[in-house]
Amino acid sequence: MRIITSDACVAEGAVALAAMDARFATALEQTGPLPLRLRKDGFTALLDAIVSQQISVAAAAAIWGRMKTAGLTGPRKILWASDDDLRACGLSGQKIRYARALAEARIDYKALRDAPSDEVIATLTEVPGIGPWTAEIYAMFSLGHADVFPPGDLALQEAARVLFDLSERPKERAFREMARHWAPWRAVAARLLWAYYRVEKQREGIR
Repeated sequence: MRIITSDACVAEGAVALAAMDARFATALEQTGPLPLRLRKDGFTALLDAIVSQQISVAAAAAIWGRMKTAGLTGPRKILWASDDDLRACGLSGQKIRYARALAEARIDYKALRDAPSDEVIATLTEVPGIGPWTAEIYAMFSLGHADVFPPGDLALQEAARVLFDLSERPKERAFREMARHWAPWRAVAARLLWAYYRVEKQREGIR
């Protein structure tokens, strides 16, 4: 299992993808070097992902800031806090339940660092509030897995539609199959497609 640890790893993957498909090479010319985007792993990373679900970046940052100020970013603090404490930070009732479920799950985050991607995703998606997309993003950016791909991501679907001249956005199942051809660098392919999406959005305006 290849682990991405540096910009050099991402660059290696980008070169490999460009050699696999000339359209990736074209996209890379437009995007320039791809970002590393590694983050810390553990409970706090997943709690932050739950907080950010289905709200704007600005709203998520504001809520997370209040939670940090209140010291409510660790599992024990989440379990000890009252619903009113968590609601005061901006969490909805549903997200309070999800946060508590994550705290109660007692995931062995250290063990996940050495686990294969399928095991990581299976473990995380057992927790209410953590779906495949969140688990795949965690494997990609908190654990550095090089061959994970989140086919349910709408920006990736739209980028693939434009780059590969598809008649419509690929559905999740078809997109997962399409991405198999980009192994063992599917996480770098995702970085490239996200970067390409931003380029296209600025240039044309993607709906």
